[in-house]
Amino acid sequence: MAKRRKLQAPSAEDLSALDAEFRSETRKRPNPATAPISQIAAEAAQASHVDDAQTRLDRLDAERLRAAQEQGLLITEIPTADIRTDQMIRDRTVLDADELTELQMSIRSNGLRLPIEVYQDGESYALLSGYRRLLAVRHLAELNPGDFTTIKALIRPATDISGAIAAMVEENEIRANLSHYERGRIAAIAAQQGAFGSTEEAVNVLFSTASKSKRSKVRSFAEIFEMLGDLMEYPESLTERSGLRLAGALRQGGQQKLREALAAGQGGSAELEWMALEPAITVIEEGPQRIAKRGRPKTSSPVGWQGNDTLHLASGVTLRKEADGSGYLIRLSGQGVDSEMVDAAMQELERLFSAK
Repeated sequence: MAKRRKLQAPSAEDLSALDAEFRSETRKRPNPATAPISQIAAEAAQASHVDDAQTRLDRLDAERLRAAQEQGLLITEIPTADIRTDQMIRDRTVLDADELTELQMSIRSNGLRLPIEVYQDGESYALLSGYRRLLAVRHLAELNPGDFTTIKALIRPATDISGAIAAMVEENEIRANLSHYERGRIAAIAAQQGAFGSTEEAVNVLFSTASKSKRSKVRSFAEIFEMLGDLMEYPESLTERSGLRLAGALRQGGQQKLREALAAGQGGSAELEWMALEPAITVIEEGPQRIAKRGRPKTSSPVGWQGNDTLHLASGVTLRKEADGSGYLIRLSGQGVDSEMVDAAMQELERLFSAK
């Protein structure tokens, strides 16, 4: 006969534990007083509220995306074949082959880190900035058929030609300084194309953050481009000092002599081109000098010597002789005095004291 197993009643603590476990595993039943249709409506309303919130978020995201796109803040990939570079004259006249090769290698290895800038021009795009980057990607596409057919770009709002040129110049001034001649050239061409009323206005707008002295030098190189740019082969190689001498000779009426010197010169290199120009510049500097009209109001100060140390010129410039323990000083003052004039005076002093 089988032995009966003795049963033991659970304690109050065991019953509480069992009840808690049962409740946790059992789905909570709806309130019997709530009708099924009311429960369904409540659940639908809650789901609708969630959908409305998501819809609002989606709408806000779409608005932000649209605003970023309209402001030209959205980077996108566009085909390089759809980008035009002839919409406006480029400020960069010389592209260094080694630098371009280095840029291609960087893009091949690491991708394009900095997008180019374009604006919509009909069914295509016009390039604002990033000419070298675009050129490098196109060269890579030629070497790797099927690859590098698109480029990262910021699509800027459509702008007028003057604003486009200003944006291009600003980018190159920040990232890769233009030569003196390139600055003057782009200002002169922008004025010739009607983007600005004059070369003076073009310089003031394109280089608005530059100092007055720097803008004056840009205007000097613009004159070189306007009068000699069709004959010079290496104008980008002109130093600041050489360019100012050349511009000074042009202002003294030496255009014809300088053009004849360039036409007769051997050329072939920047050094030979300057060797052809310098003798003609020296002849002009040593000849009768004209007073350049600078458009400034005439001075009402007396003209001539005041005492033995001060000389007032008709141009409004005053020269004062001073002396100290180290030697003599000549102090220049007046409305007509600027960096360009001082540079010209230094050149004259150099010629005077170098004469044998």
